[in-house]
Amino acid sequence: MLTNLMTRIDQAAAAGKLTADSPKNLKDWLSRACLAQYQPRIQEMILSDQWKQLDEMFWTAIPFGTGGRRGPMGEMGPATINDRTIAESADGMARYLRANGCPEGGSAVIAHDSRNNSPHFARITAVTFAAHGLRVYLFESHRSTPELSYAVRKLGCNIGVMISASHNPPADNGFKAYWSNGGQVIAPHDKGIIREVERAESIPAVDFAQAVAQGDIQVIGSEVDGPYISEVARLSLSSNRKISAVFTPLHGVGETSVYAVVRAAGFDQVDIFEPHREADGNFPNVPKHLPNPENLDVFDPVVKWVQETGHPAELILASDPDADRLGVMVRNSSGGFTALSGNQVGSLLTDYVFRKRKASGKFSPKDYVVETLVTTPLTKAIAEHHGGRAFSELLVGFKFIAQTIEEQGPEHFLFGTEESIGFLAGDYCRDKDAAVAALFILELAAELKASGRNLLQQLDDLYEICGYHCEGQKSIYCEGPTGKAKIDGLMKTLREKPPTQFGPVRFVEVRDYQTGKKTSLPSGDSAGTITNPRGDLLIYVSDPASPVRIQIAGRPSGTEPKIKFYFFCQSDLSPGTPLAQARAAGDSVMKEVQSALGTWAAQQLAD
Repeated sequence: MLTNLMTRIDQAAAAGKLTADSPKNLKDWLSRACLAQYQPRIQEMILSDQWKQLDEMFWTAIPFGTGGRRGPMGEMGPATINDRTIAESADGMARYLRANGCPEGGSAVIAHDSRNNSPHFARITAVTFAAHGLRVYLFESHRSTPELSYAVRKLGCNIGVMISASHNPPADNGFKAYWSNGGQVIAPHDKGIIREVERAESIPAVDFAQAVAQGDIQVIGSEVDGPYISEVARLSLSSNRKISAVFTPLHGVGETSVYAVVRAAGFDQVDIFEPHREADGNFPNVPKHLPNPENLDVFDPVVKWVQETGHPAELILASDPDADRLGVMVRNSSGGFTALSGNQVGSLLTDYVFRKRKASGKFSPKDYVVETLVTTPLTKAIAEHHGGRAFSELLVGFKFIAQTIEEQGPEHFLFGTEESIGFLAGDYCRDKDAAVAALFILELAAELKASGRNLLQQLDDLYEICGYHCEGQKSIYCEGPTGKAKIDGLMKTLREKPPTQFGPVRFVEVRDYQTGKKTSLPSGDSAGTITNPRGDLLIYVSDPASPVRIQIAGRPSGTEPKIKFYFFCQSDLSPGTPLAQARAAGDSVMKEVQSALGTWAAQQLAD
């Protein structure tokens, strides 16, 4: 029978019914004794020619990306999140820990969000860790990712795990791995863990109830919640609380962190949006069931409710399902609401923390902020305007911001920001936190309101000082088993045959952070080298002498089947130039460049 099944797999591959690594992975799962429980089902699907479903479950092995291991849930297969892939992840993490500095003893803490199957996957992780001899702390119910990071540090754990797929669709879930500093795992730990995952055979487990009774698994909750909420609230930089807002957790865990913190900090005019309040992994009342605060559709029900009820909200805040990211909308002069991008919120809060640091008399030129290579240059300009430092040569992923805090020390760390609405202040955790971002943006808005101004006017003031900056994004999706090949091909073209112009903008240099090469365009001559950081990222740079300058960054996503392009435009304000003129020039060029790149990418994928 096994020979027959292997032959059928080969025939399906030859006929194009199985793609990528599906044939190899299917044969692997059919022949390994440790996967015996799945083999009858695989046999059944092969004999009934369910090749499409098999291809979707076996075409790849979900890797550790910028946000850990994340993907669609399924009944089996290395291309889905299921009991086996979660157990493999936990087993590999424990084995790596045992081989790297913790041969015995040690502890781990586990949390999960509101997604479907998250509690189940958290228990699988717990019983696997306990079987490896780790003392396990398991949150009693859903909690935020930043509280998990905080718990790793507070409880002195060696590792931590968050079961979450962040802002992904309801069908997805994931395994976020954390090291002893409370930050997501980085090299060499990430690659070391995945090597152990790939070697997984029989995975040990203990009985959950028995482990709890024996104290090997300790269920935790309020004893961590209270200190976490207090530590975030203590980061307050202002006593002004006169601001009205509405907060939506988008059916996630935000009530346990964001809402708890702002209420503890004294913001009694912040209301929670009831239709999004219940923790529910199907995200039933979120438009299209896509709980991503970067997607402005999620705000529509809240805006409609505010307008219909006459609620006096001056801000609308939204956190994603694991409450590590925060979206912000501000009431505008016409009575509607204007969305602030992650870059804009980060810039406003960077200026806020520097001003407050100076007002406290504690400012030092050593004070610094941290951002990634795909976050707005305005952040660095603001830091330098205040006489502080900015670390911006970082790859995508908040774990690299956490790494910089470790390297530079937390004493002078003021703020961390990334374009994808992730923010952090303080020393209590090492991952982005919607709670501290909500605290700061409410304080800033309240202070501005007291002087008759708002966040949009404050942003314009920053543009007057540092030049007009605008940013944009475009994602090129390539889904399914053939998606990765398309993504790889597009990145290869961008590297080997770099386009020299998009719309009206000519590019004079491309920086390849994978090869470490800087190349002049169009000549192709070397323009220098990059030693650090190194990763799969390209940045195209326009003429620095132009009054309107453009940068485009492109990279394959570490967690989703797409290439993300980031656009940055700076339009200088020469003496006497009205902001409106600089804004119009920058926005116009940005729009043309984005459109031209989209057309180019579509042509490349069609060829």
